[in-house]
Amino acid sequence: MSIVEKIRERRRERLKRHYERYRRIHALLEKYGDDIIHSNNFQMTKAHIQHGNMTVNDHCLSVARYSLILNKKLRLHCNKRDLIRGSLLHDYFLYDWHDKGYVPERKRLHGFWHPGIALRNADKEYQLTDIQRDIIKKHMWPLTIVPPVCRESWVVTSADKYCSLMETLKLHKGHGKRYDFVEAKRKRDKEKQLESWRKAEDKAAI
Repeated sequence: MSIVEKIRERRRERLKRHYERYRRIHALLEKYGDDIIHSNNFQMTKAHIQHGNMTVNDHCLSVARYSLILNKKLRLHCNKRDLIRGSLLHDYFLYDWHDKGYVPERKRLHGFWHPGIALRNADKEYQLTDIQRDIIKKHMWPLTIVPPVCRESWVVTSADKYCSLMETLKLHKGHGKRYDFVEAKRKRDKEKQLESWRKAEDKAAI
Protein backbone atom coordinates (compact mmCIF):
# COMPACT_ATOMS: atom_id res chain seq x y z
CA MET A 1 0.00 0.00 0.00
CA SER A 2 1.42 3.37 -1.05
CA ILE A 3 1.70 6.41 1.22
CA VAL A 4 -1.17 8.14 -0.58
CA GLU A 5 -3.41 5.10 -0.10
CA LYS A 6 -2.49 4.94 3.58
CA ILE A 7 -3.41 8.61 4.03
CA ARG A 8 -6.73 8.04 2.24
CA GLU A 9 -7.44 4.98 4.38
CA ARG A 10 -6.74 6.90 7.59
CA ARG A 11 -9.00 9.71 6.40
CA ARG A 12 -11.80 7.25 5.66
CA GLU A 13 -11.39 5.67 9.09
CA ARG A 14 -11.46 9.08 10.77
CA LEU A 15 -14.60 10.11 8.90
CA LYS A 16 -16.21 6.78 9.78
CA ARG A 17 -15.45 7.30 13.48
CA HIS A 18 -16.87 10.84 13.37
CA TYR A 19 -20.01 9.59 11.65
CA GLU A 20 -20.49 6.78 14.17
CA ARG A 21 -20.00 9.21 17.04
CA TYR A 22 -22.56 11.60 15.51
CA ARG A 23 -25.10 8.76 15.15
CA ARG A 24 -24.52 7.64 18.74
CA ILE A 25 -24.91 11.16 20.14
CA HIS A 26 -27.97 11.87 18.00
CA ALA A 27 -29.61 8.66 19.21
CA LEU A 28 -28.95 9.58 22.86
CA LEU A 29 -30.35 13.10 22.37
CA GLU A 30 -33.50 11.67 20.82
CA LYS A 31 -33.82 9.03 23.54
CA TYR A 32 -33.46 11.32 26.55
CA GLY A 33 -34.29 14.81 25.26
CA ASP A 34 -36.83 14.38 22.46
CA ASP A 35 -39.69 16.05 24.39
CA ILE A 36 -37.52 19.08 25.18
CA ILE A 37 -35.99 19.45 21.72
CA HIS A 38 -39.36 19.45 19.95
CA SER A 39 -41.23 21.59 22.49
CA ASN A 40 -42.54 25.02 21.45
CA ASN A 41 -40.44 26.93 23.98
CA PHE A 42 -37.21 25.16 23.03
CA GLN A 43 -37.96 25.78 19.36
CA MET A 44 -38.50 29.44 20.25
CA THR A 45 -34.83 29.67 21.29
CA LYS A 46 -33.95 29.48 17.59
CA ALA A 47 -34.98 33.14 17.47
CA HIS A 48 -32.56 34.15 20.26
CA ILE A 49 -28.85 34.73 19.67
CA GLN A 50 -26.39 33.41 22.26
CA HIS A 51 -22.83 34.20 21.07
CA GLY A 52 -21.68 35.33 17.64
CA ASN A 53 -24.35 34.11 15.23
CA MET A 54 -25.09 30.97 17.27
CA THR A 55 -28.65 30.72 18.54
CA VAL A 56 -29.49 29.61 22.07
CA ASN A 57 -31.02 26.49 20.52
CA ASP A 58 -27.81 25.58 18.66
CA HIS A 59 -25.72 26.43 21.72
CA CYS A 60 -27.71 24.14 24.04
CA LEU A 61 -27.57 21.25 21.56
CA SER A 62 -23.84 21.82 21.13
CA VAL A 63 -23.28 21.81 24.91
CA ALA A 64 -25.25 18.55 25.16
CA ARG A 65 -23.09 16.94 22.46
CA TYR A 66 -19.79 18.07 23.98
CA SER A 67 -20.96 16.99 27.43
CA LEU A 68 -21.49 13.47 26.10
CA ILE A 69 -18.11 13.51 24.35
CA LEU A 70 -16.33 14.74 27.49
CA ASN A 71 -18.09 12.15 29.64
CA LYS A 72 -17.01 9.34 27.31
CA LYS A 73 -13.41 10.53 26.85
CA LEU A 74 -12.81 10.96 30.59
CA ARG A 75 -14.81 7.82 31.48
CA LEU A 76 -16.77 9.68 34.13
CA HIS A 77 -19.82 7.38 33.96
CA CYS A 78 -22.29 10.25 34.32
CA ASN A 79 -26.03 9.68 34.22
CA LYS A 80 -26.66 10.32 30.51
CA ARG A 81 -30.32 11.24 30.97
CA ASP A 82 -29.52 13.91 33.56
CA LEU A 83 -26.51 15.08 31.55
CA ILE A 84 -28.56 15.57 28.37
CA ARG A 85 -31.67 17.08 29.94
CA GLY A 86 -29.66 19.40 32.18
CA SER A 87 -27.50 20.63 29.31
CA LEU A 88 -30.52 21.20 27.03
CA LEU A 89 -32.23 23.27 29.74
CA HIS A 90 -29.19 25.08 31.17
CA ASP A 91 -29.97 28.26 29.18
CA TYR A 92 -33.76 27.99 29.26
CA PHE A 93 -34.24 31.70 30.08
CA LEU A 94 -36.44 32.27 26.96
CA TYR A 95 -35.44 35.81 25.98
CA ASP A 96 -32.77 37.39 23.79
CA TRP A 97 -30.27 38.97 26.18
CA HIS A 98 -28.89 41.08 23.31
CA ASP A 99 -32.23 42.83 22.87
CA LYS A 100 -31.73 46.49 23.82
CA GLY A 101 -35.44 46.84 24.49
CA TYR A 102 -35.14 44.33 27.32
CA VAL A 103 -34.77 45.48 30.93
CA PRO A 104 -31.29 47.15 31.01
CA GLU A 105 -30.38 45.77 34.43
CA ARG A 106 -31.23 42.23 33.38
CA LYS A 107 -29.17 42.63 30.22
CA ARG A 108 -26.13 43.79 32.18
CA LEU A 109 -26.41 41.10 34.86
CA HIS A 110 -27.58 38.32 32.56
CA GLY A 111 -24.55 36.14 33.37
CA PHE A 112 -25.32 36.26 37.09
CA TRP A 113 -29.01 35.55 37.22
CA HIS A 114 -30.07 33.76 34.04
CA PRO A 115 -29.36 30.33 35.64
CA GLY A 116 -32.09 31.02 38.22
CA ILE A 117 -34.51 32.19 35.52
CA ALA A 118 -33.73 29.09 33.43
CA LEU A 119 -34.33 26.84 36.45
CA ARG A 120 -37.70 28.45 37.22
CA ASN A 121 -38.81 28.11 33.59
CA ALA A 122 -37.67 24.49 33.36
CA ASP A 123 -39.31 23.61 36.69
CA LYS A 124 -42.68 24.82 35.36
CA GLU A 125 -42.59 22.47 32.38
CA TYR A 126 -40.55 19.43 33.40
CA GLN A 127 -40.04 17.15 36.37
CA LEU A 128 -36.41 17.83 37.16
CA THR A 129 -34.11 15.63 39.20
CA ASP A 130 -31.75 17.10 41.80
CA ILE A 131 -28.85 16.57 39.38
CA GLN A 132 -30.65 18.43 36.59
CA ARG A 133 -31.42 21.32 38.94
CA ASP A 134 -27.78 21.48 40.01
CA ILE A 135 -26.65 21.56 36.35
CA ILE A 136 -28.99 24.41 35.43
CA LYS A 137 -28.45 26.46 38.59
CA LYS A 138 -24.65 26.23 38.73
CA HIS A 139 -23.49 26.03 35.11
CA MET A 140 -22.18 29.63 35.31
CA TRP A 141 -19.80 28.86 38.18
CA PRO A 142 -17.79 30.75 39.46
CA LEU A 143 -20.30 33.57 38.82
CA THR A 144 -22.86 31.54 40.78
CA ILE A 145 -20.36 31.39 43.72
CA VAL A 146 -21.62 28.00 45.00
CA PRO A 147 -19.79 25.30 42.99
CA PRO A 148 -21.47 22.26 41.39
CA VAL A 149 -21.86 19.22 43.63
CA CYS A 150 -22.05 16.40 41.06
CA ARG A 151 -20.01 15.11 38.11
CA GLU A 152 -22.77 15.91 35.63
CA SER A 153 -22.75 19.58 36.65
CA TRP A 154 -18.99 19.84 36.28
CA VAL A 155 -19.14 18.25 32.82
CA VAL A 156 -21.88 20.59 31.56
CA THR A 157 -20.14 23.61 33.11
CA SER A 158 -16.91 22.70 31.30
CA ALA A 159 -18.68 21.98 28.00
CA ASP A 160 -20.63 25.25 28.26
CA LYS A 161 -17.46 27.30 28.79
CA TYR A 162 -15.71 25.58 25.88
CA CYS A 163 -18.66 26.07 23.52
CA SER A 164 -19.12 29.70 24.63
CA LEU A 165 -15.45 30.44 23.94
CA MET A 166 -15.56 28.80 20.49
CA GLU A 167 -18.75 30.70 19.62
CA THR A 168 -17.37 34.04 20.83
CA LEU A 169 -14.20 33.52 18.78
CA LYS A 170 -16.47 32.46 15.87
CA LEU A 171 -14.71 29.10 15.59
CA HIS A 172 -18.12 27.49 16.09
CA LYS A 173 -20.61 29.12 13.73
CA GLY A 174 -24.38 28.89 13.65
CA HIS A 175 -27.05 29.98 11.20
CA GLY A 176 -28.27 33.07 13.01
CA LYS A 177 -31.90 33.66 13.90
CA ARG A 178 -33.96 31.20 11.92
CA TYR A 179 -37.25 30.75 13.70
CA ASP A 180 -39.89 33.46 13.96
CA PHE A 181 -41.89 32.07 16.87
CA VAL A 182 -44.39 34.95 16.88
CA GLU A 183 -45.09 34.55 13.17
CA ALA A 184 -45.38 30.77 13.56
CA LYS A 185 -47.88 31.21 16.42
CA ARG A 186 -49.87 33.73 14.34
CA LYS A 187 -50.11 31.23 11.49
CA ARG A 188 -51.23 28.45 13.83
CA ASP A 189 -53.90 30.71 15.37
CA LYS A 190 -55.11 31.71 11.90
CA GLU A 191 -55.33 28.06 10.84
CA LYS A 192 -57.32 27.22 13.99
CA GLN A 193 -59.68 30.11 13.34
CA LEU A 194 -60.23 29.02 9.72
CA GLU A 195 -60.84 25.47 10.88
CA SER A 196 -63.46 26.65 13.42
CA TRP A 197 -65.16 28.70 10.70
CA ARG A 198 -65.30 25.68 8.39
CA LYS A 199 -66.81 23.55 11.14
CA ALA A 200 -69.39 26.24 11.86
CA GLU A 201 -70.31 26.43 8.16
CA ASP A 202 -70.61 22.64 7.96
CA LYS A 203 -72.98 22.61 10.94
CA ALA A 204 -75.04 25.41 9.41
CA ALA A 205 -75.28 23.50 6.12
CA ILE A 206 -76.65 20.44 7.94
